[in-house]
Amino acid sequence: MISRKVFKKLIVVPYGMKYYLTFIKISDIYFFMYIVRTKTNTSKNGVSYYAYRLVTSERVNGKVKRRTLLNLGKNFSLERDKWPMLCKRIEEILSGKSGLFKLEVPADIEELAQEYANRLIILQKELRKDNKEIKEKTEEGERDFREVDINSLEMMNPRSIGIEHVGLEMMKELGLPEILSTVGMNGVQIKAIIGSIIGRLSEPGSELSTWKWLRERSGLGELLGYDYKSMSLMQLYRASDKLISRHKEIEDLLFKRIRSIFSLTNTITLYDLTNTYFEGDLRNNKKAKRGRSKEKRNDRPLLTLGLVLDSSGFIIRSKIFEGNVSEGETLSKILEELEAAKGSLIIMDRGISKSSNIKWLKENGYRYLVVSKEAKKILEGEETEIESKGGSKIKLYRQEEEGEVRLYCYSELKEKKEREISEYLCKKYEEELTKIASGLSKRGGLKRRDKVLERIGRAKMKSQGIWRHYEIKLRYDEKREKVIELSWTKKIRENSKLSHPGVYCLRTNQKEWSSAQLWQTYTMLTDLEGVFKSLKSELGLRPNYHRKEVRSDGHIFITILAYQVVQSIRRKLREHGITESWSSLRKIMKSQYRVTASFQQKDKKVMHVRKSTVLCPKLLRIYEVLNIEKNPGGTKKVTV
Repeated sequence: MISRKVFKKLIVVPYGMKYYLTFIKISDIYFFMYIVRTKTNTSKNGVSYYAYRLVTSERVNGKVKRRTLLNLGKNFSLERDKWPMLCKRIEEILSGKSGLFKLEVPADIEELAQEYANRLIILQKELRKDNKEIKEKTEEGERDFREVDINSLEMMNPRSIGIEHVGLEMMKELGLPEILSTVGMNGVQIKAIIGSIIGRLSEPGSELSTWKWLRERSGLGELLGYDYKSMSLMQLYRASDKLISRHKEIEDLLFKRIRSIFSLTNTITLYDLTNTYFEGDLRNNKKAKRGRSKEKRNDRPLLTLGLVLDSSGFIIRSKIFEGNVSEGETLSKILEELEAAKGSLIIMDRGISKSSNIKWLKENGYRYLVVSKEAKKILEGEETEIESKGGSKIKLYRQEEEGEVRLYCYSELKEKKEREISEYLCKKYEEELTKIASGLSKRGGLKRRDKVLERIGRAKMKSQGIWRHYEIKLRYDEKREKVIELSWTKKIRENSKLSHPGVYCLRTNQKEWSSAQLWQTYTMLTDLEGVFKSLKSELGLRPNYHRKEVRSDGHIFITILAYQVVQSIRRKLREHGITESWSSLRKIMKSQYRVTASFQQKDKKVMHVRKSTVLCPKLLRIYEVLNIEKNPGGTKKVTV
């Protein structure tokens, strides 16, 4: 069955004093697979580029023709003298036989052979068109009985599929692939971005770790009909570059779609900032600056992320600022870019509620509800008592002024928490002062005035402001060069956390609302802290490993898109009583894998079945709520 012309192209491999050919016997017909290299182009500097294919030869109308079984891509780097051994090993895996001579297969060949054999199974590739036993399909639900050798059963190529399936279906519902296409991204770039986003849902980390995960452990490629092994790391980076260049357009289209799906009303806007720190050299990133880190990573450069959200926790707009930007300077910039509707209610935390921002909001026709920076804490006025979500009592004292309402809030739980923190800080500060004082009487102690003041200054820095409640007295020698004695008195300042623990003030121009309505609306800001926690700890916002500005911005924006997908999934699940955190949901979704079961039949043929594992009850419930397919990827069967 092998023509002279084809036989000349067939590569043979010496094994001891023997030779073997890379052929397979199916239904008494011998055919063989081999690898060919084809020149694709030549660069300007004379470098040639090649593509590699796994092919077979077949007779058509009396002529032998070559047919491609698998494209191996341009990055196929196995040495040419190992190609026949690779083909032989692929044949062994597909046929379930060890061959006439048992091969000592190197690890690199074994890895490639398993990968290519599995891809042939996934693609349900016919090894020879005139052999109908190679590729078999059965209708869903149709019975298919076989006599098999149980001892021959092998399970191969496990790939995670659950979280990929849920994430991809939600992305389709949000119309994200279409949005990416609308802004000018091509097919490969769209698949790169889908892979990056779902990588954040499953295995948060750098783009490098996502790339490895897509190639080695994820079954996303099967769902998309795309081989992530053929995607280079640079393609993933360049897709991220293209993504961030369409940042505003994508964000607008995605939120418009989200608002339509969930019927959101855009009347309340929450605004806050967080930051992310870097690892590595950042000479090419002008926005990376040292500043105040909320994670206490003052040793590393930072970027600041500002988010505008609606009351349901979906992100309306994001903007990346320099790492040392002042919180109070960002509000007007982002609201102007957002073109937020006049009359929207803006809810802000204490760090952004400076007087200039409140004045700007008034002048531009916005409503606002903020934590006042004023030190005054007055428990007077119209009193209302309500119950918080945790069951504790909240007392509200309302004072109306011209054009504004001030709502003084008192919480027993907050008082207990603030007292414990204050007592701890006072204790630590007094211990530091005691060390300084005792050192004055020791031989060789720090008695010089400047050294003592330096020690006191360091103690104040570590006290988190508690030093303001202490009056320190120093007694000097006659020349006032050395300190003889240090003493202190604790004097609690008025309108502070120590004088009024558990009290804070809300300030608003929304006079028509009741005290309870104002307080309950303000508590939405605590949900924003949950958003930041999800971004940072569950979706890999921190740390950022990129040196280039465009890459670091792209890393952050991919995290934001991943958050929008997660928030959409969780909102749908919450409507049906499933309220777990994303970390918990992720563990449930990771329980489903896609595997290949291979076994030898009584007729000596080998069947390969590629199928997803059975759902655990919790994951089954998630699939039912989201109304998605329970056997992602379907069932694929190949007989060799």
